[in-house]
Amino acid sequence: MNFSLIMSEALQGLRRNVSMVISVILVTFVSLTFVGAAILMQAQIQKTNSYFEDRAQVDIYLCPEDSAVETCVDGAATEDQIAAVEEQLQGDTLGPLIDGFTFESQEEAHEALSEVVDESVASIISVEQTSAIFHVNLLDPDQTDVITEAFNGVQGVEEVTNQLEYLDPLFQALTIATYIAIGVAVLMLISAVLLIATTIRLSAYSRRREVGIMRLVGASNGTIQTPFVLEGVIAAFIGAALASAAVLVGVRVGVEDYLSQEAGAIPWITLADAWYVVPLIVGLGVILAAVSAGAAIRRWLRA
Repeated sequence: MNFSLIMSEALQGLRRNVSMVISVILVTFVSLTFVGAAILMQAQIQKTNSYFEDRAQVDIYLCPEDSAVETCVDGAATEDQIAAVEEQLQGDTLGPLIDGFTFESQEEAHEALSEVVDESVASIISVEQTSAIFHVNLLDPDQTDVITEAFNGVQGVEEVTNQLEYLDPLFQALTIATYIAIGVAVLMLISAVLLIATTIRLSAYSRRREVGIMRLVGASNGTIQTPFVLEGVIAAFIGAALASAAVLVGVRVGVEDYLSQEAGAIPWITLADAWYVVPLIVGLGVILAAVSAGAAIRRWLRA
């Protein structure tokens, strides 16, 4: 099999069907860009989830003055009630589940609140109306229900909250966005496969005379089919290369240069993560193109 001759035939076929080849490149580019984006979005979800799980806290809010909760009918939590909560956290039942905890007094909680809300809002809430808080770090974030049940109905405790619950809507939104990207990518990949098959059949039909001559001189099926398969592979490879470049630029500019600067507390995916996706994008594009083009030319030759 003469490789230079086969490559020459493939390039000639690409030149004859420039418009169709450009269509294949664009469709492959868009579909594989969505594939890369979906993979990186899932990686970001896992990284963010792991980060917050490692730092997950259960906050035990103690009764302030004027609370309407049944466990706070006697007013603000007393020193004895605060000591009882601390003793329970250090006890034999809850102690083994806890990595550590800190206590934030009403004054400290009010000062922290003043830093995150407008001054006009902070001035409305007095120190006495602010809850003292126990911030509890767990060894296993899945054990938050144990802490909640342990302090449910305890006098002096107004509320027990799990910080991860506030992030669930964010993770759900990102997951839905990932599924949408995967759905669009699948549809676009199906379009790319069909377009590659159509392009190869048109290319074979336009060169049916050359194919007939090659059959008459005894050329093997592999020799006849290979140039057509290469046409699809080359077009898909160009599209995959463009998709890879788009993913890398998106992560570099959109994530590293913008999001990581605006929200540096969250661990974001990096360019190194994006480079791991590039071989998958290129490999997927080339394999789909080779399978689609091979099936199309074999079916055309049997017709």
